[in-house]
Amino acid sequence: MKIDLRHKYLSRPRYNRYLQATQSDIPRAKRLYNANIRLAQAFHPLLTQFEVVLRNSIQNTVTTHFKDADWIINQKNGFMSHPSLSNSRYFLKESISNTERKLRRRKIAITSGKLLADQTFGFWTALFLGHHYSLLNGCPIHVFPHKPSSENRASIYTKLEKIKEFRNRINHCEPICFNGSHIDCLNADDIHKTLYDLIAWLDPQLTPFFSDIDNVPSKIKLIKRI
Repeated sequence: MKIDLRHKYLSRPRYNRYLQATQSDIPRAKRLYNANIRLAQAFHPLLTQFEVVLRNSIQNTVTTHFKDADWIINQKNGFMSHPSLSNSRYFLKESISNTERKLRRRKIAITSGKLLADQTFGFWTALFLGHHYSLLNGCPIHVFPHKPSSENRASIYTKLEKIKEFRNRINHCEPICFNGSHIDCLNADDIHKTLYDLIAWLDPQLTPFFSDIDNVPSKIKLIKRI
C-alpha cells in the first residue's frame, strides 16, 4: 500500500506504532502490520468456537438448574429481576429485552434459541460475577467439571474477562503484537494458553477439535522472526 493511502485509510498514529517498533524500517513495519492481521485472523476461529462451546455448556447447565429449557425467557422476571441486581442495572434482563425489541422490529418470533444465540460473550461471562453467581446457587461453575481444585468462580471470571478484552481488541483492529513500543506476543501466548486451559476444563475431548483449527503458534513465530 502506498504511503498516502496508508496514512489516509489506516491513519498515521496507528501505523506509527509499527514504525516505532521497527526503528522506522518501513518494509519491516509493513511486514509486522500484516503479520499482526494474520495473527488476529488465526485467533478468530478459536475465539468464536470457544464462545459457542461456552454458551451451549452454560445453557445446558442452567437448564438443568431451573429444570426449564426456556429459562432465558422465564427468568427475565425471575432471578434476573432480583432487587440485589439494581446496582448492575439488571444487565442480564436488559440484554434479553434488547434482543426481544430487535426481534420484534424485524418481525421475528421470540424463542429461547433466538435469545440465546444473540447474547454477547459478556452476557455469559457475567454469570460468573458474584451477584449473578449467588442467585444461581453457583451452578455456572459446573460448566468446568475438569478444572483444578485451585480454580474458583473468581479465577474463572478473570480468565473469561481477559479473553473478552482480547477479543474486543481484535474486533476493533487493535494490535496484539506489542508490549508498549516493543514487538512482544506474550499476551497473545497467554490468551492462547488460557483458551486451552478452559477448553480442557470444559471437556478434554474438545482439545483435538480446537487444535485442528489452530494456526496461532505459526503466526506468532512469524512475528518473532520479523
